[in-house]
Amino acid sequence: MSSVEKADLDGDYKSAGFGRSLAFGNRPALVIVDFVRAYIEPGSPLYANCPAAFESAKRVLAAARAARIPVIFTGVEYTPGGIDGGVFYRKVGALKVFDRGSRLGEYCDGLEPRAGELLLLKQYASAFFGTSLAATLTAQGVDTVIITGVSTSGCVRATALDACQYGFIPFVVRDAVGDRDPRPHEASLFDLQAKYAEVVGEAEILAHLKPKG
Repeated sequence: MSSVEKADLDGDYKSAGFGRSLAFGNRPALVIVDFVRAYIEPGSPLYANCPAAFESAKRVLAAARAARIPVIFTGVEYTPGGIDGGVFYRKVGALKVFDRGSRLGEYCDGLEPRAGELLLLKQYASAFFGTSLAATLTAQGVDTVIITGVSTSGCVRATALDACQYGFIPFVVRDAVGDRDPRPHEASLFDLQAKYAEVVGEAEILAHLKPKG
């Protein structure tokens, strides 16, 4: 897309009322979506080739821990054969890498849950679908969900959309999300910013998490 075409697209959406700004709330939580070996290791059918996003997600996690906000990790796990994966498992053959016991479902060095941090195992794209995430965030008074992870066009997008629909303000960290191809990655970020979330850089999120005073 040329710069002229992008300007026309941005202008069209803005003139129609899309893309208004959402303010960062008073009680954020960090949700790290599926940053496991399946997306990080070359040779995996789900390899996302996003080392820069992985490193950014580490820095956001360190800032969240320093700020003592809730941290939630999501992963994917299926009964071997995928009976609990339904249509999603049948549609995406690569999901078999998440059959229980697969090393590709394991967390990578630098992005592993610590004691006291919540790990949610899911079977579908959104971290909210079929899990206790919404109730957990509500019980802790969370109003803003910072989202990092993979893939941008899949589980990140679905999680941000559901965060919006559950009444949490989604902040997707552009530098800390990745996809296997830049085209769905950029299209998804554009759509999220236009309709459902704030898409921001790592520096902005780190500034929000920096202790005040």
